[in-house]
Amino acid sequence: MGGDRAGLTGPVDQVAPRLLGAHLVCGEVTVRLTEVEAYAGEADPGSHAFRGRTPRTEVMFGPAGFAYVYFTYGMHWCLNVVTGAAGTASAVLLRAGAVEAGVEAARSRRPGASDRDLCRGPARLCKALGIDGSLGGTDLLDPAAPLRLRLQRPPSAFRTGPRVGVAGDGAPTPWRFWLDGEPTVSPYRPAVRRVRRNPVGRP
Repeated sequence: MGGDRAGLTGPVDQVAPRLLGAHLVCGEVTVRLTEVEAYAGEADPGSHAFRGRTPRTEVMFGPAGFAYVYFTYGMHWCLNVVTGAAGTASAVLLRAGAVEAGVEAARSRRPGASDRDLCRGPARLCKALGIDGSLGGTDLLDPAAPLRLRLQRPPSAFRTGPRVGVAGDGAPTPWRFWLDGEPTVSPYRPAVRRVRRNPVGRP
């Protein structure tokens, strides 16, 4: 476990690709991660922690290996893995994956979805796994935790591009990483500016 945590403490753009192929386990469902996005905290205009430490973003300031779970658009949960050195905020948004165990449980949470689409997007991933705000702050490297991350051998090849839905100064940053040829990877969508009463940021 200690070695895994050390592997998550580097710069977020270097840690994020290491999560590709990792297994995320919640209850009986196991998902192999195929797409992630990196967010660099106070140095990143696209991050929730860009303006500093708040009660919401406290967990993003470390230590690495904990879950940052947030609610978006008034209906969806999204999961991030905290990375970097303690005291400096950064996190990797888990965008998509393939269900490798517990597919029936995942289907029961997302009835009518094809197997490709069960976890094709960050909100769908959380829905299929049964993740909600109660799991925020979970130590993902604790083998007894209800939500666990099992790192695998990092992929030798992956693709990268701009992050989904990020506008402004953070838009061009090519910190979305995915496994090429994986059907579960979500489609790229640029940011669409909307007038919102309560704008939602990014991890």
